[in-house]
Amino acid sequence: MLQQFIAAFLGGLFVSLTPCVYPLIPVTIGIIGAQKAGSKSKAFLLSLSYVIGIAVTYSILGLIAALTGSLFGRIQTNPWTFFIVGNVCILLGLSTLDVFDMSFLFAFSSKVSAKGLFGKGFAGNILAGMIAGLVIGPCTAPALAVLLTYVATTQKVILGGALLFTFAMGMGCVLILVGTFTAILSSLPKADAWMLKIKKIFGLLLIALGEYFLIKAGSMWL
Repeated sequence: MLQQFIAAFLGGLFVSLTPCVYPLIPVTIGIIGAQKAGSKSKAFLLSLSYVIGIAVTYSILGLIAALTGSLFGRIQTNPWTFFIVGNVCILLGLSTLDVFDMSFLFAFSSKVSAKGLFGKGFAGNILAGMIAGLVIGPCTAPALAVLLTYVATTQKVILGGALLFTFAMGMGCVLILVGTFTAILSSLPKADAWMLKIKKIFGLLLIALGEYFLIKAGSMWL
């Protein structure tokens, strides 16, 4: 069982190194700045509470997948599921290729966090993190889908929630580090030519994945 948690954490850590998590970095910095964390220990706790909020959202997804394991399996074999997921993947891929802009979702999360609409402090950070988890969810869909599918097959509620929580904590490591040591920002990869190439590769992969799902749906309808 330990191997499952290690794999989930490493999977989240890998996702944290992709462009998916980068839009949340200024949100995290905004939270720490707005609450005037005077020490690294407080900054760490504020960042941690924000990431825990993201992890709570992912845990709920894990609980749902485990509780509805049989239903989850039936949904996966439904051609409409492949059709909808395929179109979502294509839309996300086109957005990644800058055909249209979805950054307003991250802007909303940033404003909610910075203005402290849920109140300042750890509880407010957790709630803001839960919203951020919903916003960033589609970008992590490929890795998330694999983990949710595995959780659905086990139908173990506690294990499902714990694995998704572990995955999200791995994904939030970069946010915790940046929130605690803001100087790390200067050493993070900049959005230069090689990052743009990676972004395009992700966009093309999402479109290809979407086409696969659409073909799969078509073959099931025929």
